[in-house]
Amino acid sequence: MTDPDRTDLEPVSEAGALVRPYVITRGRDLPDEGTFALITLVTTSTDEQQRPQRLSPEEQQILEMCSSGYLSVAEIAAHTQQPLGVVKVLLSSLAEGGYLVTRAPVPSARLANKTLLQEVLDGLKALSV
Repeated sequence: MTDPDRTDLEPVSEAGALVRPYVITRGRDLPDEGTFALITLVTTSTDEQQRPQRLSPEEQQILEMCSSGYLSVAEIAAHTQQPLGVVKVLLSSLAEGGYLVTRAPVPSARLANKTLLQEVLDGLKALSV
């Protein structure tokens, strides 16, 4: 029998912290590594009238936030105060349902060839003489 005066409820709170993300994501796995980078931009693809009513509160919150324009995955995680993995799973689900449009981050530019730049500079100097 349990003691009613017992105050050490830490195992219960620790379990709650672990179970909640699992429940929010409905046990789904993280999307592929390159699907949602921190700087991937996300916005809604439908009007508010066309939104489904069977979304979780967290998914509804994400759709409402993204309806005013593009937000990065990192911004969405910060505003919802959810772990990044949970946000990526929810975004993946919404994107698969056709409710979100994503824009991949712009790839970083290649560095210019230093010798080519030096040759161009030397050529310009030769023209100006």
